[in-house]
Amino acid sequence: MPLANVTHIMRRVLPTHAKIAEDAKEAIQEYVFAFISFVPPRRMAVPPRLPEDVIAAMASLGLDDYLEQLTLFLNKHRAEQNFEHGSMN
Repeated sequence: MPLANVTHIMRRVLPTHAKIAEDAKEAIQEYVFAFISFVPPRRMAVPPRLPEDVIAAMASLGLDDYLEQLTLFLNKHRAEQNFEHGSMN
C-alpha cells in the first residue's frame, strides 16, 4: 500500500491537529504489508473477499485479543443480512 494511502487513512481516524511522524507512517505501511501477506494466496484481492481471511490473518499476526469480538460482530452482521434478505421475499 502506498505511503500516501496509509497517511490518508491515518488522518481520517486521528484528530485534525495530530502530527504523524514519518517513522509511524512507515511502520503502519510495513504492518499492512505483513497483514496482507497472511491472506491465503487464493485470495489475492485487496481487500480480502472473505471476512474469514481477515480473521485468519489477524490470528497469524497474534491479534487474538480482537478475534472474539470480531467474530461475534461478523455473526451478528450475517444474521441481520439474512433477516433483511429473507424479509424482502
